Amino acid sequence: MGNEASRREFGVSGQTLPPCTLEELRMAGINKRVARTIGISVDCRRCNKSTESLQANVQKLKEYHSKLILFPKKPSAPKKGDSSSEELKMATQLSGPVMPISNVYKKEKAHVISEDEKNFKAFARLRRARANARLFGIHAKRAKETAEQDVEKKK
Repeated sequence: MGNEASRREFGVSGQTLPPCTLEELRMAGINKRVARTIGISVDCRRCNKSTESLQANVQKLKEYHSKLILFPKKPSAPKKGDSSSEELKMATQLSGPVMPISNVYKKEKAHVISEDEKNFKAFARLRRARANARLFGIHAKRAKETAEQDVEKKK
């Protein structure tokens, strides 16, 4: 029971950004140590499996970083990453979500099931694809041997 909070999904937890990978931070141009100080969680164990999600997360990071206003520790001597004095004057405290999560998936409309969809056997197709992937080398070897035998028969 005590481990449920750590396994909660990102969408339920109320965070605006998922824990970022080092590759996402690198593409967004944010240092990993600086990211932790400006409210971006970093997970060095996570890896990106698709370029679409990588680019979407990098875009979210860039948007978050552009909206962020960093106040300098010493107002008389601001550092490189700090906001300008004009931005500091315009700053207001936000109440509510910083970047609301928007659903990008479009729901499909209902349609009449066609004959191809009725006759489609998903499990058989997946099983055949797995078998072909597993036996790829053996099939290639057999095809090569039969091609060599055909060449020998023609002579």
